[in-house]
Amino acid sequence: MKEFLPVLKKSPLFSGIEEAEIEAMTGCLGAETRTYQKDELVYRFGDTVESVGLVLTGKVYIVREDFWGNRNLVSVAEPGQTFAESYACTATPLGVAVLAGEKTQVAFFRVRRVLTTCPNACSFHARLVRNLLSTLAEKNLLMNEKLTHVTQRTLREKLLSYLSSESARAGAASFEIPFNRQQLADYLSADRSALSAELSRMRGEGLIEFEKNSFRLL
Repeated sequence: MKEFLPVLKKSPLFSGIEEAEIEAMTGCLGAETRTYQKDELVYRFGDTVESVGLVLTGKVYIVREDFWGNRNLVSVAEPGQTFAESYACTATPLGVAVLAGEKTQVAFFRVRRVLTTCPNACSFHARLVRNLLSTLAEKNLLMNEKLTHVTQRTLREKLLSYLSSESARAGAASFEIPFNRQQLADYLSADRSALSAELSRMRGEGLIEFEKNSFRLL
């Protein structure tokens, strides 16, 4: 895990914890590292998990599919970001699947060792618990934000809501989104062709400029 210390240090899960402490902590938390190829499943729908996943390289997609295979993209986790926290904490079977968006390395931390008192009385353990709670709260806010986007009445309103929030997050009119067209359509619960056509109309009307996943609000 030593080679990934820069990524771990920048992760919200280890915020405020020094590198030397993180290195000691990985053993205390039963850390395991695994590598996945593009489109390989990290977790399946219905799995019961005991570990929080943290992306070291690459990225993972958290997706939900219905009986007919229609996919809804819930979120994406990139280096330093975590996934499956709520399910690991509650031992609830996964209502989503997690798959690698490209070749990806993931560190897994046993959540029971995060939530219970460390036998070594680690001074940084309380900080880790606070960080986990903050991460869960942030994920909840992001889900509420997504709900705001997908409940807009029209596809244009969904796009404007999403792009406005990404612009605000970047603090600029120009920004990049983490999705390609199909993933954006899945995220907004829209048809890809209809979404691409609407983006083209919005560009023609002078509302936006874009090139692949780079956007600029006008």
